[in-house]
Amino acid sequence: MKKCNKIIFVCDSGTARAPMAEAILKEYTLPYPIEVESRGLVVLFSEPLNQKAEAVLISNGINMEQHMSRQLMPEDLAEGNLIITMGALQRQKILETYEEAAGAEIYVLTELVGDELEIIDPYGGSLQLYGLCYETLNKSIQKLVRLLEEGLPG
Repeated sequence: MKKCNKIIFVCDSGTARAPMAEAILKEYTLPYPIEVESRGLVVLFSEPLNQKAEAVLISNGINMEQHMSRQLMPEDLAEGNLIITMGALQRQKILETYEEAAGAEIYVLTELVGDELEIIDPYGGSLQLYGLCYETLNKSIQKLVRLLEEGLPG
């Protein structure tokens, strides 16, 4: 079973789902030291965390006020890094856009942990939708932590 050095969560803009996943995973005790970060697929300029995502994190006792979105870069696809997308379309876009992706470990979060549905994109939705996204992410990330304890596939 494999270990990874870094987990990078990826969503479209890097301002909501991926940073929420990053923040949630950082709240757990991991079985070995792992860097946890987040990226966006389309980051024209750095932006702070989405205000509704930030409000949901704060209401769950997590502070990410210093977060700024960052573009996924070819070097992020290095060996030892685990790239986790929020949906299959994002995984496909990485595979099509980055030639470095051919040998990289890239998974859709829900597929990796055995959940049926992808993480919903709350963009433009209500605070309650962001809260639902947080709850769904948290459940999937609990399963991810168990996978990290048991050893990743591959």
